[in-house]
Amino acid sequence: MSWQTYVDDHLMCEIEGNHLTSAAILGQDGSVWAQSDNFPQFKPDEIAGIIKDFNEPGSLAPTGLFLGGAKYMVIQGEAGAVIRGKKGSGGVTIKKTSQALVIGVYDEPLTPGQCNMIVERLGDYLIDSGL
Repeated sequence: MSWQTYVDDHLMCEIEGNHLTSAAILGQDGSVWAQSDNFPQFKPDEIAGIIKDFNEPGSLAPTGLFLGGAKYMVIQGEAGAVIRGKKGSGGVTIKKTSQALVIGVYDEPLTPGQCNMIVERLGDYLIDSGL
């Protein structure tokens, strides 16, 4: 299965008639393994900041999480495993695996919990698969 299939079939899936706004799977070096057509054009330093927060939990809280120039307020996550951000009626969930970052961006009517479930379920599957 290609990485694009994971994005198209598992991250951009429909849940109760809704789906993520955009999604991607990135290598921890910031390389794009696969992404939805409308995933934000991010900057390398934004990914570096996310990786730093996984290694030093709380480092993004004072400045916020940036993705594609959009600023998200960092909310509760799981130190070293999941970062969650909120921006207006939407937000972002990022799950770290041993080799990748699984990222989902959402907006209403999709709920934060639905986004978390979609992203974290695929992330856990990849971790269980050694990725």
